[in-house]
Parts: sequence; structure tokens; C-alpha cells
Amino acid sequence: MQHYILAFATLLVSGLPNVFAADVTWEHDVRPLLKQHCFHCHGELGEIEGGLDLRLHKLLVKGGDSGSAIVPGDSGASLLLQRMTAGEMPPDEDKLLSPAEIETIQKWIDAGAVILEEEPDEIGDGPFFTSAERNYWAFQPIERPDVPQASPEQRCRTPIDELILASNEGHPGFAPDADRAKLLRRASLDLTGLPPSTEMLDRVLADTSPDWWDKVIEELLASPHYGERWARHWLDVAGYADSEGYTDDDRIRPHAWRYRDYVIRSFENDKPFDQFIQEQLAGDELANWTGGDLTEQQIEQLTATGFLRMAPDGTASGGINPTEARNQVVADTLQIVGSSLLGMTMHCAQCHDHRYDPIPQADYYALRAVFEPAMNWKSWRSPPQRQISLYTAADREAASEIEAQAKAVEKERSEKAQEFITLTLEEELLLIPEDERDATRTAYRTAKKERTAEQVALLKKHPTVASISVGSLYLYDRRRADRARKIDAERKQKEVRFVEETRTAALAKVPEEKRSAVETALKIAPEKRTAEQNELLAAFPATQVTLESLAQFNPEAAEELKRDESLAAELRANQTAERLKEYQQKAAEIRKKKPNEGFLRALQEPAGKVPQTFVFYRGDPEQPKDVVPPRDLTILGERSEIPDNVDNLPTSGRRLAFARQLTDGTHPLLARVIANRIWLHHFGRGIVNTPGDFGRLGDRPTHPELLDWLAAEFQSSGWSVKDLHRVIMKSTAYRQSSVASAAAVTVDADNVMYSRFPVQRMESETIRDTILAVTGKLNAKRFGDPIPVMEDSVGQIVLGKENLDGERKPVDQVDLNGEEFRRSIYIQVRRTRTFSMFEAFDAPAMTPNCEIRSTSTVAPQSLFFMNSATIVEFSNFFADRLLREAPEGIPQQIEHAWRLAYAASPSDTEQAKAVAFVTAQQELMTKQQPDWDQARVTQEALSVFCQALLSSNRFLYIE
Repeated sequence: MQHYILAFATLLVSGLPNVFAADVTWEHDVRPLLKQHCFHCHGELGEIEGGLDLRLHKLLVKGGDSGSAIVPGDSGASLLLQRMTAGEMPPDEDKLLSPAEIETIQKWIDAGAVILEEEPDEIGDGPFFTSAERNYWAFQPIERPDVPQASPEQRCRTPIDELILASNEGHPGFAPDADRAKLLRRASLDLTGLPPSTEMLDRVLADTSPDWWDKVIEELLASPHYGERWARHWLDVAGYADSEGYTDDDRIRPHAWRYRDYVIRSFENDKPFDQFIQEQLAGDELANWTGGDLTEQQIEQLTATGFLRMAPDGTASGGINPTEARNQVVADTLQIVGSSLLGMTMHCAQCHDHRYDPIPQADYYALRAVFEPAMNWKSWRSPPQRQISLYTAADREAASEIEAQAKAVEKERSEKAQEFITLTLEEELLLIPEDERDATRTAYRTAKKERTAEQVALLKKHPTVASISVGSLYLYDRRRADRARKIDAERKQKEVRFVEETRTAALAKVPEEKRSAVETALKIAPEKRTAEQNELLAAFPATQVTLESLAQFNPEAAEELKRDESLAAELRANQTAERLKEYQQKAAEIRKKKPNEGFLRALQEPAGKVPQTFVFYRGDPEQPKDVVPPRDLTILGERSEIPDNVDNLPTSGRRLAFARQLTDGTHPLLARVIANRIWLHHFGRGIVNTPGDFGRLGDRPTHPELLDWLAAEFQSSGWSVKDLHRVIMKSTAYRQSSVASAAAVTVDADNVMYSRFPVQRMESETIRDTILAVTGKLNAKRFGDPIPVMEDSVGQIVLGKENLDGERKPVDQVDLNGEEFRRSIYIQVRRTRTFSMFEAFDAPAMTPNCEIRSTSTVAPQSLFFMNSATIVEFSNFFADRLLREAPEGIPQQIEHAWRLAYAASPSDTEQAKAVAFVTAQQELMTKQQPDWDQARVTQEALSVFCQALLSSNRFLYIE
């Protein structure tokens, strides 16, 4: 029987073209090229230009209006190749095939135009997937692979190690374990983003128990800093930002930070990742909140939907095209979902079928249909309209009572304002002719639309009366102040004049024979007068009149001066605008007593409103075509279906159904994508090093069995991220040294086999946080409003509250009260204002999210450590800490600095060189700065040493 089967198989193979000898095949090589360059005009979305459909081999042979497109075995006679070689097809220059691609097609035709699988007789407008596409590794079910048994000398601690060794023939073996100090620093920076404390370092180095490493891992996983570190990774892929982007306005998102805090707490509490995903995709449908006080659980679930509100959103800005802006928000949201959860470039199918992956354009819009009930672009809600208040009924009642008090004050203000208007009116009427006063008063009091022509003319004649209003009272206050100053000046002149006139009148009444003697006595200082002169003047007291005695001798003049003084005082007292402002301030102070009304930046689907979703022709929302139902990727088969409506929910329930389908343990993508990301953040590169693209243009997994084992382990652990940390970090692959053996350098130069631990530079946030920690400045305050950023006077983006003058130039710095020393995850993320230090060290651009961070080595990084004001300041902080905590002397301070910066003690050689360096700095500064005392010299020398430590590769890199 076997003989006949073998003979039949031989006959079958020999009857086919030279399939197994061919280098190029239709399914694997040629069809993907045609799909990339040609399907959009020849087969996709019903477009069949020239009657030529290129989606099937048999259709190429059949040809179009010009005849057969190919002649198997003869590329020279093949019209398709002729047109491609001539640059006529495709007609768009941007889509022309490269010479190498044309050569691939030529080889395929000359080899007989080989196909590997049977094709259908016909193909409609729906998707057609080849077996190569259906069997693509990322779309296969996740199955836990068998773990091969390794020999004891291979030092395998976990299945991870065994799978790595089994995947790489000729593996040179793992490097020896890293020493404890380096391993502790690696793990601490890895899990918490901070270096270990010297106390922890001493404790771990002294621990002789066999489970010392397990205890280290558990202690770090229990740290409150763990959630802050690992939340940052997720916030990258979620596209977290504290501003809207899209327009130059880049409006602030005042409540986005609650989603950030939700993510931190979720990682800290090891929330099962399936629940984490469900809440972010459909927290509003889980909460099922229809009004009333929110429970803590509902707040958490609604906050989670901030994930779907992270895309740039300029729909509240002016000067935009609403249709474009709204649809761009939806498109960016789908891009974030696709790259973060599916590991697929879904956005590449927005305008046409995906050029490389089996994602038809209809699939893109079917996924959009999952989200469109909550993001209906035709019934759009801008960011402020989507906010959900956190007020409770009690808060509203208290706020209502306080508001009533404030309104009562405002009512008083309104009444007082009318008094002031009347006062001002009467004052101004006194300044116009008396015979026009009554008519002008009547005209002013008459409603504007009811005034006669005569009244309008009268008010035009007297604009200072016509302009009186609550808003202009301050102008009349200025007029009063001016009048008061004028009255005061005139009164001063009157005082002199009235005294002189009174004295002159008194002299005129002195008998003529005594007048000369009186005048002479008045010219003499009182203390120098004779008794006779004093007696003479006493007989005529009015001749000695002064301003103080004016009322005695000229009561009318004194009364006039008193009236002037009273009038000026009254004018000054009637500063009406200031008095009204006091009422406003009082009302504002009352309102400050209201309970703080927080808001959630959330996504909430309105009940009972489910719009139809259309495929947009070429991605244009103004050209809708076919209606599509909600579903996952068609390539996934039956499991892709999603119900239009879930009966037990007031909303469509589509997002909840999609989230549960993603996390039911059978979806081939999600667990692989997340497990790969976790591995990426431990080792610096992913098993698939394009974590947001598991498709054809992305990298293939270097260790596919390991990836599937991790994904299966992740799901079987109850989707526990912390359990996956434990599994990875207990492996020899993780615990090994970063130093390559001679064999590893030869066999595994790029460390693809994990023959040593990959050396990694710290990310921008970790660099800053580590500097804060070692210098003793770290503010451990958690959660809440972000630390603001602003542009300084030279255009750098720094921490601080913007305080600008009238020309929008920075003025006095606003004290942040220590907030500037909080961890980097709490720094405001502005899409148009990246914190300058972070930008230098490759902070991600959220456009709309960051799938993987790059690592560069550029001059601004060195310049930052060499001469930036920031690093100089923190070097001083570091030196102050050494003086404070190790006052014994330079050797002890160097030892302490080394342990803080590197989590290790210096060797004897390192210690000696460091002491010599600091001593040399002291001598230099003593010569250059003779006025400095010894304490200042020591501090400055230590600061230079500290700057050298912070600038070193040993500090910046994780070994």
C-alpha cells in the first residue's frame, strides 16, 4: 500500500510545474508585490482598470482588454512585465516597482509562473486570502510549546533558558551570572526606574539565603515606584499627553492626569491585564452609569476609557475643518488600538486594502464600527462636552448653597452699582449748563431704543453723561481723582491768599500812627521781639493771623477752605469701581468654599444611538460606500464576528464584546503583543522588535516558541504582569553578565541569541529620576496634577508655570514649592513642548503614540552633562548630600558617592584616583578663588567630582 501511495505522490509532483525547484512563487513573492503596487487599480474595491484583475494567477493569464498579462515561461512576451519595465505601470511614480522587484516578477514568469495552491474559480469584491496569509505566524492560535530538557552544565533555571538554547543552534552558552551589585542595580532600575538605596544594597550583599534573588524581586515589585515605572511604558503606547495637539494652540487637557494615575495604580496592584484592557476599551459599558452619584468602581472604569481619549483632538479649536478633524481623531484612536493591542498597522488600510498584510479596507471600517457609536463623527462631542463631573449630590447641594450666598453678594453689588451710577450722573450734570441738566438726566434714564432724536442729540452733546455705565465707572473714578487733585492744589493757593488778605485787612484797621510799628514788629521773629512789641501786637491780634487761626479772624474764608477739603475727600472716597471690585472679590472668596469639581476625561457612548458605519472611498468621509457591521480582522475567521447590539446594555455593547473577545484566551494577537512588550522592556529589544507591527513589514520573532510560551504563561497566570516579571527575571538569560565571552563575540556578535545581557542606556525619565534619587532631591509625592512646563527666555522647555508680561516675555519665576523634584512621570506631556532634557535623550513624540523608543548618541546629550545649569545644580545638591551624610572626609564621601551613583563600592584603584582628583580640584580652586573658605572649596571640588560621576557611562547605562 505504501508503495502505491509513494508512486502516486511522485506522479502528482512530476505533473506540476517545477514548484519545489523554483526560487520565486506567486503566493510568497509575486502576489504581495502586485498587492502593494497594483491592486488599488486592478481588483481592489471593484476597481478593474482595462478589464485587468491581478488578484489571482489565473486572472493574469486570462488578461484584460489588451490580452493576457503574462505568458508563463516567457517574460519577454508578457505584457505586464513590458509595462512595468517601461515605467508605465503603475502610472503613479510613487508606486513604481524597483528594479529588484521587477526582476523578481521576471524570474517568476520565466520559471513558469509557479503557484503553490489551488485558486478559486471566481473572486468577488470581498477579501481573498492566500494560504500564506492564512498561515502567517501571528494569526495562528497560541499554543504552549514543549520545553526541551537542557543539560545541567547549560545552567538553565527556567523554560525561558531552555527555549532560548533550543532556538539557536550553536549557542555559545550563557555568560556567567552578573555580580550581586550589578544585578541589584539592573533589577531596581528595571522594575522601579530608580537605583537601589545603600541600605538595600548592604542588605542584599549580606544575605546568605538561597532565595536572596527571589526576595529582591518581591521587594521591588511591592515598591510604590514599580507602578510609576511600568505605567510609563504603557502610557507611551497609549499615546498619553496632557494637551490636545492637532493645532498650534495645543490646548491643555486639565483632567488627563486621572488616566495616568489609573494606569499607575493598575500596574501597582497587578490588575489582571484582561481586566485592564476591558476597562480601557469599554469601561463605560462595564460601569453602565446612567446618572447619579458615581461609585468608586464606576469612576475607575470610566477613567480607564481615557485610553480612547488620548489621540490628538483639535475639535474644540477654531479655524479647523470639522469633518477632517473629527475623522482624524477616530483614525488616530484606531491606530493606537491597532498598534498597542493587535500589533497591526490597521491605519494602513484606511484608504485601501493593506498593501502588505491581509487587512482589507472593509476590515478597517468594521473595526471602526466597534467604536463609532461612541465616536460618531456626525454627532460629535468636543473634549469639554465629553467631560464627566465627579460631583456627588451632596457636593451639588453644598455648591448650590454657597452659590446662593455669592449671588446675594452680587445682588448687593448690582444695587450699589446703580447708586454709583446715580452719583456719577449727578456729578456730571453739575458740569453742564444748568438749563440742560433736567433734559439730559431724562435722556440718560430713557431706554436707548425709546430715546427721541432730541434726546440722542443731547447725549451726543454731553458724551461724559452718555458714557456712564457700570463698566466705565473706573474712568469717572479717575476724573474724580483728577478733580480732587485740582481742588487740593487750588485750596493750597487759597490758604496762602486768604491768610494774606486777612492780615492786610487787619493792618488797614490799625491806627495810622501805630501801623508802622506793628509792621516792624511783625517782621521780627517772635523770640526776638521786645516786650513793648509783643504788647503792641497783642492789641491787634488779627495782624498775626495764621492758617490755624484763620477761622477766628475770617470765618467765611476758613469755611470755604473746609468745603474744598471736604469735597476733595468725598471725591476720593467715591472710587466706585474699587468698591464694586470688593463685592466681586467677596463673591469669589465665597465661591472658593465650594467642593472642588473634578472631571473625568472619558469616553461614554450615548444610549440608543447606533450610527451606521460606511467604508469611505479612498478614505474620504464625504464619499461613503458600503455599510459594514462591527468585527475583528476577517483573517481570524469566525471568531472575528461582533454583535451589532448586546441586549442587556443600553448602549450597543460593541466595545465590550470586542474587549472580551480580545481577552478570552483564544485571540492570537493580544497576549503575544503584550508578552513581547514586557520582554522588550526587560531586555531592551523585543522578541519581535517591531512591537507595534507583527505584519509582513515588521520583524519576525527571533524566538517564536519562546514568544508563544510567554504568551501562554501570561494568560495561564491570570494575565498577571508581575508573574511574568518573576518568570523572566528568574531566568539565567536575565541574571547573566553583560560581558560577552570570546565565543559569543564570534558566534553572536549582535546578541540575538541572548548569550549575554544586553547593555541598555537609561530612558530620559529614568536618567532624571536617578539623578533626583542619588542627589537626595527626589520628592516622592504621587498622583495628581502634572508639573507644568513652559518656555524660558532662550526657548528651552523647562519646568515652571508660565508668567508672562504684556509682551509675552517671561518675568518673575513662580515657585513650584518642591513639585519640580517629583518623578518624571508626573511632568506635563505637551505635544508641542517636550521637556528639553527629555528631548535630548529621545523622549517619544506622541504622533499619535509611541510604539518603541529610539536610542541615539548625539552631541546635545554630552553638552547637557558638561555645562547645563541643571546638571551643575544637581551636582551641587549631590555634593551637599555627601557633606551631610559622610562628614568624616573626602575618602568617605567618595565611597558614599560611588555607592549612591553606581550601587557598588569603588575598587582601591578607583578610590585612589578619585581622592587624587578631588584633592587636585581643591588645590586648583584655592589658587583661583583665594577668597573662598575651606568649606566652600571642598564643596565645589566635590561638586565637580559628582558631575563627573553623573556624566559617566557607568551611571547612564544598565549593565
